[in-house]
This record gives sequence, C-alpha cells and structure tokens, in this order.
Amino acid sequence: MKTHFTSPPDKISTAQPWAALVGNPNCGKTAIFNLLTGLNQKVSNYPGVTVEKKIGNVKAGVKSPFELLDLPGTYSLTPESFDERIVSEQILDWIHGENPPAVIVSVIDASNLSRNLYLTSQLLDLGLPVVVALNMMDRVDGKRKSINLVKLGKKLGTRAIVPLSAKEGWGINELKTAIVNGFKGENKSQDFPLILNAGVESALIPLVDFMRQNLGYKKRLALAQALRLATRKSALEAYSRIKKSWTDPINLFNSLTEIRNQAVENIENKGISHRILEATLRYQFIDGILEEINGRQDFRLNHRSRSEKADRILTHRIFGPLIFVSILYFIFQAIFTWAALPMDWIGGGVSWLSTQIVFYLPGGMLRDILVEGVMGGAGAIIIFLPQILILVFFLTLLEDSGYMARVAFMLDRLMRAVGLHGRSVLPLMSGYACAIPGIMATRTIDSWKERLITILILPLMSCSARLPIYALMIGTFIPAVTIWGFLKLQGLTLVFMYFLGTFSALILAKIFSRFIKTKGTSSFVMELPPYHIPLFRSVLRQVYVRGKLFVMNAGKIIMAISILLWFLASYPKIDETSVYENPIHHSYAGKIGHALEPLIKPLGFDWKIGIGLLTSFAAREVVVSTLATIYNVEDTENEVINLSTALKNDRDPVTGLPVYTVLTALSLMVFYVFAAQCMATFAIVRNETNSWRWPLFMI
Repeated sequence: MKTHFTSPPDKISTAQPWAALVGNPNCGKTAIFNLLTGLNQKVSNYPGVTVEKKIGNVKAGVKSPFELLDLPGTYSLTPESFDERIVSEQILDWIHGENPPAVIVSVIDASNLSRNLYLTSQLLDLGLPVVVALNMMDRVDGKRKSINLVKLGKKLGTRAIVPLSAKEGWGINELKTAIVNGFKGENKSQDFPLILNAGVESALIPLVDFMRQNLGYKKRLALAQALRLATRKSALEAYSRIKKSWTDPINLFNSLTEIRNQAVENIENKGISHRILEATLRYQFIDGILEEINGRQDFRLNHRSRSEKADRILTHRIFGPLIFVSILYFIFQAIFTWAALPMDWIGGGVSWLSTQIVFYLPGGMLRDILVEGVMGGAGAIIIFLPQILILVFFLTLLEDSGYMARVAFMLDRLMRAVGLHGRSVLPLMSGYACAIPGIMATRTIDSWKERLITILILPLMSCSARLPIYALMIGTFIPAVTIWGFLKLQGLTLVFMYFLGTFSALILAKIFSRFIKTKGTSSFVMELPPYHIPLFRSVLRQVYVRGKLFVMNAGKIIMAISILLWFLASYPKIDETSVYENPIHHSYAGKIGHALEPLIKPLGFDWKIGIGLLTSFAAREVVVSTLATIYNVEDTENEVINLSTALKNDRDPVTGLPVYTVLTALSLMVFYVFAAQCMATFAIVRNETNSWRWPLFMI
C-alpha cells in the first residue's frame, strides 16, 4: 500500500532569499520558528509534532527580510518513517536543483551534542551554507558551556554556531544575523570528512562514479549519497520518486539499483555490516572532533538526572500504568468539578441575553429564530466550552512536560500485543482532543500496516466533540454521589466512556492486524525528553486556539444547523386549536423524526434523538444543539429552556413515563462512543490513505 504527501498551499517565494529549519525531534525547532516568525505553531515535548512543512516570514529586527521553512523533525536524512520521508524527499529535491534554500539552519539540542550533530554532518555534505542553532543552552551547566564553538565550527565546516535558548528567549537576534550573513557569503567546499577504509571506499567507487557522471554530483555529495544508499535501501526508494525527471529514467534507475546492490554485497563480503556503516563512520568523526575540542565532556550528562530518577517511578512496570490511570481519572473528574461555575455563568448569560431579545424585539419570525434557534441551539453548546478547555489544558500539560513520551514507552508492550507499537500511542492520545491531528500524527509511524491500523481505530478515541454529549447525559442523569468513599460516580462514568472506546479500539486493532497483510517489519525507537515545566504562554495559547476553533468552526456548523432545524421544526404552521398535540409533531422535523423512530426505538431513543442522530453527521456535538432547538420550539414560553431540566421532565404522552432514563443516557453515550459521524475525519483519512476504500470501511 502506497501513500503520498501533499505540500502545503504556501509556497516559498523566489523573490527573496529563504532558509530552512532542520533538526531532530524535540530539539526546540518549532519554538525557534515561532520566535522568528511569530506564527505560534504548536510546540510540544515529544517527537512527531511537526508533520507538515510550515512557512513563515522573518522581518522584525532584520534589515533583510527572508522566508523560513520549518520541516518535520528527523534523526537522519535516511527515512525510517513517513514524517522523515517528507524531509528526505524535500532535501533530495534541493540536491537536484529544485529551489534549494540559501541557508540551512541546523537546530541542535545542546544537552545532547553528539547525537544531534549526526544530522548536521549529513546536511554539511549537501554543499549548502549551514548555520547551527545551538538550542537549549539553559539546560547546560557552566562547565560544559565552555566548549570552543568557533573551533567546533571550523572543524565541522559550518557558517556559524549560535548558542541560544528558545525557552528563555535569548540568542534569537544573533541567529537572525547569522542567517542573513549566511545569505551574503560564499560557500566554501570541503573534502568529505569521513575516513573510509580501503575496502569500503573501493566498494563505493562505482556508486560515486555513477552519481558524478549521470546525476552531476560533486565529489563530497556523491560520496555521502553513495554511503547512504549502501547503508539503507529506503534511501534508494527515495530516488525512485525523482527518476521521472531523468533523461532515461528506467535504465538509469535500474543501473543505480544494480550498482547499489553490488556495493552492499562487496561490503558484506569484507566482514562489515552495511546497515550500521554510515552511523559508525559519522559518530567516529563527531566524537573525535568533540574529544579533540573539549576532552570527553561533550555536553553529555555524566550523572543520573532528575528526569531519570522520576522515570524510575513514573515508568515503573506496575506503578507507572496506575499513575497514568489516576491522572486520567483526575482530569475527567476535574472536567465536572472545575467547569461547574463557569458553565453556570455562561448559562446565566445565555438566559439573560435571550430575555433581553424577548423584551426589546417584537414577536415574529426574527425573534423566534434568535431565541429558539440561535440562543436555544448554539447557546446550549457554548455552555460546554469550559469543559473542553479544561480537557485541552491538561492534555497540553502532559505533552509539554514530556510525560506523553513516557506513556508511549509504558504502553509499547500492550500495543505490540494488539499488532501496533508504542509510537501509535501519541496519535491515539491526540485523538482525545480531536481525531484529525491524531490521524496526521500517524505519519511518524514507519510501518504502513501499523499506521493504517492506527488510523482505522483512532476515531474510536472519544474526542472533545463527544464531550458535550457525555457531559449533558452524565450531568443530567448520573447522580453526583461518591462510591467506595473516594470515587465520584460522574467522573467514573466519564472515564468508563473514554476507556470503552479505547479498549474497543485495541480489540479491533488486534483483529485488523490479522487480516491486513504488508511486507516489512517496524521498530520502535523514541527519545525520552527530559521533564520540564511547560511554558505557560504556550499552554494558554493552545487552550485559546482550541477554544477558538470550537467556537468559530464548530459554532458555524451549529449555528447553521440550529437555524435550519428551527425552520423545519416550526413549519408548516398549523392552527394549534385544531390539534390535540403540540404542532411540532406535524412539522417537517417532526415527520422526519417520527419516520425514524421505529428504527431507533429498540435503543431507547425517541424521534427527537433520531433528528439529532441525523444532524450530528456534520459534527457530533450538534446533537445537543438539536435537542435544545426542538425543546425550545416545542415550548410555548418565550424564553430559553434549560436542556437538562427539559430532558428530565419530558414524559411519554401515552404512558406518562419519563422519556429519558439513566439507561437511555447510557445507551446514547455508548452509541456516540462507536458512531462514525465526523465527515471532516473521513476527509482526512481519504487524504492520508489516498483512497476512499478505508473511509468507507470505517463507516
């Protein structure tokens, strides 16, 4: 199964110079991008956040403005996952002359210099000016800050090395100056820095000659690419994408493949493992330079850090999962406890505003639309905004603190038991907020099979769009009592709904893993970043952005559907004295609902919920505004009703029994745990899998 990535709509302008940000995951690259451009992209403390290219303009404090490209994090130019493939394919385009940057900014984590310089050494082989942004210097103690950066830059061949701290905000202006100076200077070509023994060099000579003669590579670039091709077959696969631009694509690519395979065979015959060849040579080169410049200090930590000490408890085989479950329970209980007061304020504000509309506007269609449609429908959803913001707040804290990477590590064994691995955890956890970014985050999974299974089960993770439904039903029908002396029943019910979706997803993952067959194996290697206190402004920014998206994007859909539903529930107009029941039963909406009722009655649903099931295909939370609109139209008083009260007081006209019970509430929540009703999610799945087959299968 193949997939593809589409470039973002933004395009790099050729009218002015531009630079590219490249670095390892979790090195602070996106934080630097935000400080340089002011675009406020998402910054989190685990690998795989940036899965698309981001473009911004750098102007402030610089006489020469330039554009900046933020690429996904990668450990190497040899792609091992889908997000790394974005980087490798982009750089391969630069190699072949497709609008390369004037400067590459290699972002490095100063607390792990040796590992980060691996990618920098690969970037230097491209023949483009490289400026090193030595980030996270705030984590480095005074003794290790004494490394001679000027000497290091000369040894490596970089244009400049700029120490900085994106967290504390210093060094950014110096980085801007270094980038601008990089635009002006000429690049000085250096010899290939890696020392190849006679056997390896002779095995690579045919590859080097082929690239120099047929692809026009300079000697250093040809040696670097030949070494990469011999080490990893995925590097060869990257060339298959660009072969169409060659004069004789089929013969040239076949020749390249044949020469590469022969080089691998020759290397293995000499008793050398080709799979670790490039890594071995580059780390020998890097460690040699660091030892020459600064002894054996290399900015590395020689003692057990506080993060490592904390991990002995937080990632413990027994206590770790218990702590994680306890954290989730605390979050879900806080959603009810902390949100109660602001929800009352919003509810009171909606009621006051609707009262003012009734008082100042004369009776008629406009007032009915505003009170029953807009205020009754959309207002019923806005009330749940505090709960959504609390959920996003806690999830952002877990991400930015570095704890989410530990969750992936702890759950790797469980994931493998169901046919996945730990890297699937992060997209699945993102699904608690929204399935769409979670699906896009699956690009960090190197295996297509595991990526596809993760995409298929991800919508079963209860996203924030389901939260208003859960909150309404739990807050209305589940009593606020304590069980076993310390557990709140409402929070426990919410935990059960989230875990029901999660466990169901894992069961389906196991089933899918047996039937979806692909070639190849996958590996799970993830950096555990140090714990740190999240940037408060970054957390608040994410909460603000998520709240804005809910109000603006979902609000537009809810507003439109509420107005449309008001019309369907209000027309055609019938003389109330000519019928014994409420005229809403004879409206367009009433007729549609009653037609659906026989199909859903075994679930405990009535015709009103039936209408909500239809409207919620646009967005799941719309079912709440749908019920609110119907009850407001049904009510003869000119005021916005309380939806919870209306649900409790609704009675069957024939039996006189309550229409909604605890079992009805549980049934509706379980339905939305499993319901595939988000059209935007299916559109993203179509884009990520490049086929309608899988979205239709999910539905």
